[in-house]
Amino acid sequence: MITRRALMKLAAGALAAGAGLTAYGLVGEPFFRLRTTRYAITPPNWPAGLKLRLAIVADLHACDPWMRGDRVADIVDRTNDLGADCILLLGDYIATHRFQAPVPMAEWTRELKRLKAPLGVHAVLGNHDWWNDPAAMQRGDGLPDVGRAVQDAGLRLYQNDALRLEKDGRPFWIAGLGDQIAFVPTRGWRAPRYGIDDLPATLAQVGDGAPLILMAHEPDIFPKVPARVALTISGHTHGGQLNLFGWRPIVPSRYGQRYAYGHKIEDGRDLIVSGGLGASVVPMRIGAPPELVTIDLG
Repeated sequence: MITRRALMKLAAGALAAGAGLTAYGLVGEPFFRLRTTRYAITPPNWPAGLKLRLAIVADLHACDPWMRGDRVADIVDRTNDLGADCILLLGDYIATHRFQAPVPMAEWTRELKRLKAPLGVHAVLGNHDWWNDPAAMQRGDGLPDVGRAVQDAGLRLYQNDALRLEKDGRPFWIAGLGDQIAFVPTRGWRAPRYGIDDLPATLAQVGDGAPLILMAHEPDIFPKVPARVALTISGHTHGGQLNLFGWRPIVPSRYGQRYAYGHKIEDGRDLIVSGGLGASVVPMRIGAPPELVTIDLG
């Protein structure tokens, strides 16, 4: 028979464990477990001899106290040390939830401006970058305040655009899709969300057969991406943000676990989903440490 004293000890132990796990999720993992995840892939029809390294920075969610300018500065330093040919920024530069105080845009754009790669720094916007600007959502076009801040920092911003580049005399394309859930109808947050993305118009700008890399903040576009695209790169999901031995109870995707994290191959097409760096809604990460990503192609 369990005595009252034993029951109290069990309850106290459970409370202590819960408090410890919460503290770890709030402070330990978000602050101290930044890792670099590396992929090496050769997509179908990738040209022989074209070797390309990409560094991926996703979902900063700048805020106080979890992602202030000094932490962004450390992320920038680590990214610059990865030896990438291109640096790709996948959106959600700010946090829009109630648990954190905003950080002035100048504080984090000043640090992102220091990113350096031989073939440039390329960026798209995420849903939170739009949701922070009700006037831009109501307007339904152009750029939100965050987009203009990214451009003012000298970073190349894509919104249904494509750019042809060369590495060692071999061409390839970088394309960036507009955000897929940029707009929330005025009748409420529970209403269906829709985007500024235009995949056909983006792909129509690619004028030759050189390999194409597509940046898309949310991975949900992937079923519509044709085999013409060598690699799709996304963020947004945070790896589920809570990953309990492979079980991710909340993944912000209509496909659930399907595109929650990592390298996915479907019908010979490649998708890599970064776990990102910051947090959304609840300022906590457990089992889904923040990460930078490198991708070696070819």
